[in-house]
Amino acid sequence: MTETRAVIFEAPGGPEVLKLVQRPVGDPGPGEVRIRHHACGLNYIDIYQRSGVYPMPLPQVLGMEGAGVVEAVGQGVTHLATGDRVAYAAAPPGAYCDVRVMSAAQVCRLPDGIDFRTAAAMMLQGLTVHYLFHRTVPLKPGDTVLFHAAAGGVGLIACQWARAMGIRLIGTAGTDEKCALARAHGAAETINYEREDFVARVRELTEGRGVDVVMDSIGAATFERSLDCLRPVGMMISFGNASGKVPPFDLGILGAKGSLQLTRPTLFTHIARHEDCQAMAAQLFRMVESGKVAIRIGQEFALADVAEAHRRMEARATTGSSILLP
Repeated sequence: MTETRAVIFEAPGGPEVLKLVQRPVGDPGPGEVRIRHHACGLNYIDIYQRSGVYPMPLPQVLGMEGAGVVEAVGQGVTHLATGDRVAYAAAPPGAYCDVRVMSAAQVCRLPDGIDFRTAAAMMLQGLTVHYLFHRTVPLKPGDTVLFHAAAGGVGLIACQWARAMGIRLIGTAGTDEKCALARAHGAAETINYEREDFVARVRELTEGRGVDVVMDSIGAATFERSLDCLRPVGMMISFGNASGKVPPFDLGILGAKGSLQLTRPTLFTHIARHEDCQAMAAQLFRMVESGKVAIRIGQEFALADVAEAHRRMEARATTGSSILLP
């Protein structure tokens, strides 16, 4: 029986509820693989789960993405073999550990040109950008997108992906330094929402027209004002709750503001089918290997320092992607 360290929590709460424990790991069953992690990703969804915003059975190991080497393969798994370098973003959680057994369907063979740290930092965030840009709304060159939190992990990938597609991305961030970082990664314009009215600035930048799409992972603090940034029949994509859940609202507002469209997607719907997940990951890998998208790892933490990592993320004191190193 293999042993692993794992970060668990037994009740919702702040970062202090996270505990590093030792636990056994068995052999993979049918359709499963056992992976030894070299790096694990940190994402805001981990905070939603830990705090109880997204309730789940407890006790629970956190973490939705990782990269490492396949140690064992269960019956029926044909796309992976022992010794393969792999990476994944997948539900259910369980990545904050040295070794885990998991379903093989969303585990992807990692190209030799992408190292484990980069892979762990890009899977969930890069696949999120893929479904936002290619599966949620048919974006095309010349479209204008307002992207909140443009200096975060998802945001910096989105800035580069937009530049590669010929999309005009207007990014928001909370400091001048973060705005400069977003511009350096491909944002056409940036707005410091601590100093500027982002609605007025968007209207100015679009000559009063509004943007084609808003991509908003902030949630309650930005949702209603983001609607005011859209052109008639524009699309609002609410894909996160960093400032809290969007409260219930009157759907008639969408009609009054210009027959607006609204969707609340999740990555895990888009990667649920093995074929879709593998195809999306292959495109992400091509974008990174081509140099069109570079993954910026802003922070690295030891597995034992996971509580501090969560505190930094919640304080919005991070840029780019964050990873854990087992």
